[in-house]
Amino acid sequence: MQFENYHIILGSGSPRRRDLLHQMGFNFEVVPSQCEEQINPSWSFDYAAEQLAMQKALVFTDDFFHENVLLITADTIVCTGESILGKPGSRDEALLMIKSLSGATHQVITGVCLRNQNQTTCFHVNTSVTFATLTEEEIIHYIDHYRPFDKAGAYGIQEWIGLIGVAHIEGSYFNVMGLPTHRLYEELKHFINE
Repeated sequence: MQFENYHIILGSGSPRRRDLLHQMGFNFEVVPSQCEEQINPSWSFDYAAEQLAMQKALVFTDDFFHENVLLITADTIVCTGESILGKPGSRDEALLMIKSLSGATHQVITGVCLRNQNQTTCFHVNTSVTFATLTEEEIIHYIDHYRPFDKAGAYGIQEWIGLIGVAHIEGSYFNVMGLPTHRLYEELKHFINE
């Protein structure tokens, strides 16, 4: 494959991103970015997703990028109305988040940053997700059994709640999992040929 000469680094501790990148056929090393994420309230949702991914990439110093190192960082945000839902800090917060998604359509945006020693580029992919109306019992069952405290918006589409609750999706399913695989592959091909 055309990426065999590159030392690909996934700057994320997400097991879902790791699994997706592995399924794409890449050999890579995981070096989670240690980043204090910051969002400016004036940013658009799309711009915020890209900026969060870039913040993760910029934590790595220039001397990290010896020849053929290619860094991939990403950040996924869940947006409803005019709010960005982050990772829930408690069971009660997770309950409120999923209740706000129940019976409604929200946006899932993943920003991705690619960086090597010569260049940095960012892009984002937006997916619309519509949940059926969920009962409080269903929401509590999900939270107590799957403990989605490491997930933006307090849910994972690949888990039980996605199987029984997602009524409609428009866009990339894998983007909702945390990595827009098709777009990433196309962007990587373009990036290494710059």
